[in-house]
Amino acid sequence: MRILLQFPEGLKQKALEYAKSLEKKGDVVFVSASPTFGACDLAIDEARNIKADKLIHFGHSEFHKVDFNVEYVPYYIDAPLEILEESLKELSGFGTISIVTTVQHIHQLDKVKGFYEKNGKKVIIGKPFGFAKANGQILGCDVGSASSVDKLVDAHVYFGGGLFHPLGALLNTTKPFVAIEPFENKVERIDGLRETYRKRSRGKIMRAIEARRFGILVSTKNGQHNMNLAAILKKKLEGNGLDAAILVANTFDFMSLNNMLEFDAFVNTACPRVSIDDIERTRKPLLSANELMEVLKIKQELATSKTTK
Repeated sequence: MRILLQFPEGLKQKALEYAKSLEKKGDVVFVSASPTFGACDLAIDEARNIKADKLIHFGHSEFHKVDFNVEYVPYYIDAPLEILEESLKELSGFGTISIVTTVQHIHQLDKVKGFYEKNGKKVIIGKPFGFAKANGQILGCDVGSASSVDKLVDAHVYFGGGLFHPLGALLNTTKPFVAIEPFENKVERIDGLRETYRKRSRGKIMRAIEARRFGILVSTKNGQHNMNLAAILKKKLEGNGLDAAILVANTFDFMSLNNMLEFDAFVNTACPRVSIDDIERTRKPLLSANELMEVLKIKQELATSKTTK
């Protein structure tokens, strides 16, 4: 069998090991050297180009159905649980909590839940929207395991590495949020970041009020492609007397976008985190679809106020 292996950045150092193990079984093995940003970013075009029979995607669980033979190999990591004792200080006064984590630690969720229940907490595990597959699991683009139970809990707890995943959940919830980094032995409240990102969003919107020409970003990645939304936004912009063009790429090069001087602002329809995490990489405002709607609303209000004076 001809097989293409695909690894996220954190697992690329294991590529040769896995390739050799499959070659010993008689398979012809290739390794994708392209960056991958998750299970939404499968190397299907590469696999078809080299006539592979299967793509093996490491590090993530299934994201969505695709028209290709894909085997997902999640990568589980046993994180130390001793830090949970320290987290009780930050959770003092919160009787009901939710717990979220990534696929790497989803197998430890029951132990984490059991710890808090033994210490008097009521624990509610939410359900994802559908891209994530396990209750309590969150992705950068699926934070349903937190937001679906926001009204039922006093606080949220994230157990895992980094702030990328909990940030998305934080921005889609309203309750206190505690992030536990087991490998760095760190516990911190991160809900103060909500106001930081609210101000950033507002700043982008206000910068885009005078924009007349918009570039709408469409990714060709199999799990991020949203041409329908881009077409709707283009029609909406043109209906408001503005110019718009759809810009297509697999991975957006922000230096290249910055060379597109005709555009006054960009609108993201790809991974929703692009318009949150990458806004400082473009010289012009980089809006989400919702932020664009707010821009158009303000433009209409300003136009109405001018005509009534």
